[in-house]
Amino acid sequence: MVDLAKMGKTEELIEDQVSLDPTLEGGTKKYHDAVNAPRKDVVLPAKENTYGNIEGLMNHFKLVMYGHGIHPPIGEVYFPVEGANGELGFYIVSDGRDQPWRVRVHPPCFPIMAALPKCLIGDMMADLVPTFGSVNMIAGELDR
Repeated sequence: MVDLAKMGKTEELIEDQVSLDPTLEGGTKKYHDAVNAPRKDVVLPAKENTYGNIEGLMNHFKLVMYGHGIHPPIGEVYFPVEGANGELGFYIVSDGRDQPWRVRVHPPCFPIMAALPKCLIGDMMADLVPTFGSVNMIAGELDR
């Protein structure tokens, strides 16, 4: 359709129906509006707004570009969310600029890994692998 339109052959396209991807036609906007703050200066716009109109694209651009993004107040915050294996926490320290001064992630597997030596007391070396697997350990989270 685009190639025909570029050549000026749009008469054939008048009756054609365009089917959009569900994301672009607004399939997630109701969920976006339900969970995000209505303030445009702190929340990225819904994907269909970013791809569908220039105001959404400009809003997205301004929030992600250096020097234009969110300027949180000076201070620190710890925010936990529910992860697949437990609490996933984010500790953020702000100095008032648009980039965090410090960010630390507390993965769900970290406390489990700290307890692993106590779980293995009196066991054989071969018990390490099944014990490690039984607690659903994700070793990539522990790379510190």
